[in-house]
Amino acid sequence: MLLLDGKKISLEIKKELKKEVDELYIKTGKRPGLAVLIVGENKASKIYVNAKVKACEEVGINSFHYEFPDNISEIELLAALDLLNEKEEINGILVQLPLPKNINEENIINRINPKKDVDCFTPENLGRMFLNEEKAIKSCTPSGILELLRRNKVVFLGKKVVILGRSNIVGKPLAIMMINEGATVTVCNSKTKDLQDICKTADILIVAIGKERFIKKEMIKKDAIIVDVGINRVEGKIYGDVDFQDVLSKVSLITPVPGGVGPMTIAMLLKNSVELFKNM
Repeated sequence: MLLLDGKKISLEIKKELKKEVDELYIKTGKRPGLAVLIVGENKASKIYVNAKVKACEEVGINSFHYEFPDNISEIELLAALDLLNEKEEINGILVQLPLPKNINEENIINRINPKKDVDCFTPENLGRMFLNEEKAIKSCTPSGILELLRRNKVVFLGKKVVILGRSNIVGKPLAIMMINEGATVTVCNSKTKDLQDICKTADILIVAIGKERFIKKEMIKKDAIIVDVGINRVEGKIYGDVDFQDVLSKVSLITPVPGGVGPMTIAMLLKNSVELFKNM
C-alpha cells in the first residue's frame, strides 16, 4: 500500500507555479490576481478562504479578499461581482460556497465572467470542459484528483472507474474528465442498487458522498486505488468517506484524510488562476 500524498504533490505544483508566475512577471510586469468573496460567518468557509489566500502568496499570485455580512442582498452581491468582472488586475473570481439561503447561488455563479471563472462553475466553462477543449479551465477538485493520480503513474485508459457522488462540484465533472481520459465510468448515488457489487468492480474508486467511514474493505476489490474526497467532522476529529484503517490491507494506493485531495484542490485553483491570466 502506498499513500497518494496530496500535500507533497501540491508542494511540487506550487513550486512549479511560482517559477512560472515569476517568469510571467519578468515578461509582462504583471502578476495573476485572484479575488475571493466570502459571505457570512461560516467558520469552515473562513478556514478554506484563508488557506487559499495563503497559497496565493506562496506562489506570487495577488489575492484580493472580500468579506460580506450574512444579510447582504443578492442585488448587492451581484453588483460587487460586476465591479470585479471589470477590474483588469483581477483575472480570477472565486465565490466561497455555500451562500446564505436568501441568495440564489446559480444567479451568483452565472454572473461571474466566464473568462474569470477560476472554479469552472459557469455553464460556458463546464461546456468547454465537457468538449475537452485544449484551453478549457477544469473543475478544481476533479482536476486535482487526476493530477494526483497521474503523478503517481496511474493510467486511466481502459480502467474501470466508479464514482460515488453526483455533485456539480465533484461527481459530474469528474465523470466527464475520466471519460475524456479513456476510462470506463460508473457514477453512483445514495439510491444506487447493488452498490457494494458495483464498488467491487472498480480499479479506481472515488468516494464523495459525505458519509463518515462508509466504504469498508468488503466493498472493494484487492489492489483497488481509492480516492477519498470526504471531510466529516465527528467529535473534533476528521474522517473521510472511507474507513481508512479497515481498507488499508486491501488497497494499492489510497489518499489520506486530511492531506489527500484537499491540498490538490487548492493547487489546481492556483493553476487555473495562472491559466486565466495567460488567456486574458
